[in-house]
Amino acid sequence: MRTVFDVSDPATDPYDLLTSVVVPRPIAWISTVGADGVGNLAPHSFFSVACARPPIISFTSVGRKDTLRNVLATGHFVVSVVGEDQRDLANASSAPFDPEADEAQELGIALEPSDLVPVPRVAGSAASVECRLHSSIKLGDSHLVLGSVVAVTVRTDALEDGRPTMEALRPMSRLGRDEWGLPPEVIRLERPGTA
Repeated sequence: MRTVFDVSDPATDPYDLLTSVVVPRPIAWISTVGADGVGNLAPHSFFSVACARPPIISFTSVGRKDTLRNVLATGHFVVSVVGEDQRDLANASSAPFDPEADEAQELGIALEPSDLVPVPRVAGSAASVECRLHSSIKLGDSHLVLGSVVAVTVRTDALEDGRPTMEALRPMSRLGRDEWGLPPEVIRLERPGTA
């Protein structure tokens, strides 16, 4: 037996359903700076890799939030990985701050200069991705933002054989409702060869 949710039915909330089914979702803790020079730091859980070569990542802004406004105005953003020790600060930065407020300053979150873009990254994050705006597409009540990756920075102690380790990143994820995912248990499976 299954329950079928018709997303065209006004009584059905597709957002609640999709965010409970498409899980876990990595969190992009996105820092931006507006045209007015005011910083913004907010978590976005509609986040993924969109293209490998050239490297492009994507995030979706549900509604026209400060992050989206800043990216469209300046053309730059940085994604910092939310580690387990940063979950409460990342959650706090999701509050509806006034556009004139800088969430990092308000919450005491240390930032540091990025290497190739004029937007700071979260200093305590084990890894970050520096981006230039590639393009943006309006989709209903949301905006899909594609960012051309210009640099990936990883704390040296978080690298093993030149790659970040899950043990060092300890990434948090978003699930449904008010649920967050702890760093995952890691297993290894070799990809099957081609016949």
